[in-house]
Amino acid sequence: MAFRRRNKSYPFFSQEFLIQNHADIVFCLVVFILIGLMFEVTAKTAFLFILPQYNTSTLTPDGEVSLYQYGWRDCVTVLFYFFIAIILHAVVQEYVLDKVNRRLHLSKSKHTKFNESGQLCVFYLASSIWSLYILITEGYLSNLTSLWENYPHIHLRFQVKFFYLCQLAYWLHALPELYFQKVRKEETPRQLLYISFYLLHIGAAYLLNLTRLGLVLLFLQYLSELGFHIARLVYFTDESHNKLFKVWAAGFVSTRLFTLTLSVLVVGFGLARVENQGLDLETGNFNTLLLSRMTVLLVVCLTQAWLLWRFIHFQLRRWREYRQEQAARKRVTVKQQPKLVKRDAGHHENGVIKAENGASPRPKKVKAP
Repeated sequence: MAFRRRNKSYPFFSQEFLIQNHADIVFCLVVFILIGLMFEVTAKTAFLFILPQYNTSTLTPDGEVSLYQYGWRDCVTVLFYFFIAIILHAVVQEYVLDKVNRRLHLSKSKHTKFNESGQLCVFYLASSIWSLYILITEGYLSNLTSLWENYPHIHLRFQVKFFYLCQLAYWLHALPELYFQKVRKEETPRQLLYISFYLLHIGAAYLLNLTRLGLVLLFLQYLSELGFHIARLVYFTDESHNKLFKVWAAGFVSTRLFTLTLSVLVVGFGLARVENQGLDLETGNFNTLLLSRMTVLLVVCLTQAWLLWRFIHFQLRRWREYRQEQAARKRVTVKQQPKLVKRDAGHHENGVIKAENGASPRPKKVKAP
């Protein structure tokens, strides 16, 4: 199974060999784990990689339901889907993005940005639909008070826990992809900061049992980011199509304001009125004024303020570049215009001098000799 075209073969255990064949190597590891399911001796170990752990069965009016908690064995499951994310990344790159790139003939810098936006568009679209489905089926959108009622939310349904494990696996896989995709050194700090922010917020929502609030905020964030990367893909195909950036800008600001409002409502007011107050690690209760509410609100507010500052700085830079470009075009136009020569009496037409009003000048009288 070859994910990338091999123009040149490299020696084993070399850096280029690892970069060129990393998807195939990871695919072999995944197949090795799946083969473990076929044997009774290794089946229990293989299930640790594939299925979420720490499940308990409870009786509800709808029947028996399995609820999940988190623990250290989740790291094993995240590792397996970390491998899956690398494989899917290579599939999208090889069978979709590379084919489009060959038709567009983009420059090297645009080629890298096109690949980044293409990969993130696929992920954001899938995650947005998945998170929206969970929010609707769990009833979090129809009843906003459920975002803070009965805190701590230590018991999760399968789809909620699996969603968070896959999110952590995806953003962890983005770290080695910086090496596999040979991202430029000047772009690496920006992407590392970007990935770290997602890992911090998703991990905090999962470990602090704020999964319901995290689902809503992730849905809003992914929807906003999806709009930006779609606009950038359309712009790369035709640079005259830049109106989608204006739509994204309005949605970006609205998302920041809605995120701040919802966070203050849930963390600042909702959790403050919950009966379970205090710190209890055994029950997963982190509802304290200093640890949970103030720290979470501070992190969310600082993150949103930083994103808004970056957005305003980017828009001002684009505006300055646009003004400089327009001024340069005007200077070139003025230089290319021909200079007009003024005439005193009139102008020539068919060899005859005519005045400004169109009449021929009066001929001079010739004196007789």
